[in-house]
Amino acid sequence: MKRAGLIVNPVAGMGGKVGLKGTDGPGIVEKARAMGARPESARKAALALRVLAEIKEDVELVTCPGTMGEDVARECGFEPQVIAGISEPTTAEDTEKAAREMAALGLDLLLFVGGDGTARNIYHVVGDNASLPAIGIPAGVKIHSAVYATTPRNAGELAVQFLKEAGLPLRRAEVMDIDEDAFREGRLSAKLYGYLQVPCAGDLMQHLKVGGAETEESVLNAIADSVVEKMEDEVVYIMGPGSTIAPIMKKLGLKNTLLGVDIVYNGKLLASDVNEKKLLELISGKQAKIVVTVIGGQGYLFGRGNQQISADVIRAVGKKNILVLATREKILALEDGRLLVDTGDEEVNKMLSGYVKIVTGYKEELIYRVSH
Repeated sequence: MKRAGLIVNPVAGMGGKVGLKGTDGPGIVEKARAMGARPESARKAALALRVLAEIKEDVELVTCPGTMGEDVARECGFEPQVIAGISEPTTAEDTEKAAREMAALGLDLLLFVGGDGTARNIYHVVGDNASLPAIGIPAGVKIHSAVYATTPRNAGELAVQFLKEAGLPLRRAEVMDIDEDAFREGRLSAKLYGYLQVPCAGDLMQHLKVGGAETEESVLNAIADSVVEKMEDEVVYIMGPGSTIAPIMKKLGLKNTLLGVDIVYNGKLLASDVNEKKLLELISGKQAKIVVTVIGGQGYLFGRGNQQISADVIRAVGKKNILVLATREKILALEDGRLLVDTGDEEVNKMLSGYVKIVTGYKEELIYRVSH
């Protein structure tokens, strides 16, 4: 009988759809709730646990009370062992306490649900310890760390493989995090905190997010020229975050939110740094297009840093109205030669799968495969 631990950060990802770029720091969770944010992590955990449930007769699951794991574990058919001494509302200290207790139990695998802040909490306790491998189930807003599976479902697949197959290799994966206060002000400041041991199997784990040093100004301007030239009247343009999008806004003479989502309509800035709710309001009854770039190193189009452009927004806009931009160098540097989506909605993920055109210069395109 194998033993696996599960720790859920109940507030992970709540800031994404309302445009708060994370939930670290005092008062941010309350602000997110006041803006209409809903918990995301339990739903993401369930996607992984339903896969793991295929071998539940051979796995003893150890988890935390209530929203930190027990609720979703029972929902997915497990009868978990529940550790004591944690009460709600939970804190980062509770995550570390849970990880410490689980590490002492001699588990075969630790599953944790959250974002980069949660990964830091786990690292503080577990560190580079091969005796307790870990798999992150992605649910946060900012996921720069390489300790997360590409999707929640793939986290479950990897956990099944690791627990069933002896000898699955481990690798040291980076735990990264950024300064959220600087992030909300449009400045990206990332730091390497350490490493966790993670199972290695095919393309189920994501890669470390890398910066855009290769995005030369001339190439970005060429991409921007190509996009601006084709922009249509009476169409709502949802401009995603990232330095690849910024030159478009500059050419239009509009203020740009580097790490947020802006709305352009008939050449004017309709709204800045919008959340999911506002997006759905602004595109209601109108033709709309989404303009996004690719996260360097990882290859994500949706589900990392742009959760405001949610599954509901994507469904309303339609796949044919998504415009993907990236430099050729960024695309060719992707290790697996594919793009990824993790919208949290399997139906939308499937809709986005297949092949997509990527604008890589002035009237230049590549065609790449999208997976989920």
